[in-house]
Amino acid sequence: MQQPDNRPSAADALPDSAHPFERLLAIMARLRDPVRGCPWDVEQTFATIAPYTIEEAYEVADAIQQGNLASLREELGDLLLQVVFHSRMAEEAGVFNVEDVARTIGDKMIARHPHVFADASIADAAAQTLAWETQKAAERKAKALAAGLSASALDGVPIGLPALTRALKLQRRAARSGFDWPTEGAIAQIKKKFDEELAEIETARLGGSRPAVEDECGDLLFVCVNLLRHLDIDPETALRSTNAKFERRFRAVEAKMADEGVTDLTDAGLDRLEAAWQAVKVDERR
Repeated sequence: MQQPDNRPSAADALPDSAHPFERLLAIMARLRDPVRGCPWDVEQTFATIAPYTIEEAYEVADAIQQGNLASLREELGDLLLQVVFHSRMAEEAGVFNVEDVARTIGDKMIARHPHVFADASIADAAAQTLAWETQKAAERKAKALAAGLSASALDGVPIGLPALTRALKLQRRAARSGFDWPTEGAIAQIKKKFDEELAEIETARLGGSRPAVEDECGDLLFVCVNLLRHLDIDPETALRSTNAKFERRFRAVEAKMADEGVTDLTDAGLDRLEAAWQAVKVDERR
């Protein structure tokens, strides 16, 4: 005779009247239960779930771009599930739980908004953006020092970001350190650089060196997609290489400035930074 199943049903354990977030936590706990859970959910790890986390973030952005608020609500739910999933696995490992995650981000938001939660004064959104980035830079520097490393303006830019996004972040960081052309005349300088890089691509092509062509195309990627197509060069591969080159050289510029006693690159001036940049290029070619 079959024994009755006395286990609580999903409906009994997870009533619709429960708080929505508590209900979601209970659902995830059930899914991860080694005995009564879902075999697929139980066998997942941080590493196996990470690709889904990235995918859900992109789907949120896609819903926003389409202006589909119904889809946005659904995709935000999928993204929230990822947070709950990772937090549940961490709780099982005895590291942290979802409350710790919420507490940490809450503390961070309070610390980064002293004009809201303390007595600081911020004039406008632009000033807040500057204050935000300044504080984040200080936090990155503190982390680097705590780890016994030399702080860089390029610290904390995730390698896993899409190449175009990471390039933008790297360039913005460098610009905040003074490594940028003045606003007036910048377009003319960019056009000049375009011509220089295009000439270097042609030289590499005539020399028959595919790696050299790929390297130079990375420098010109934003304006030479059509050229890359004719040269049969993969744009994503080229841009990843250029990101690494920019970061390596900029760190070398920082090191050179540090050796000269410059602790804040904005004090060096663009001419001095450009000279250091060119010297780094010469060193690499040697």
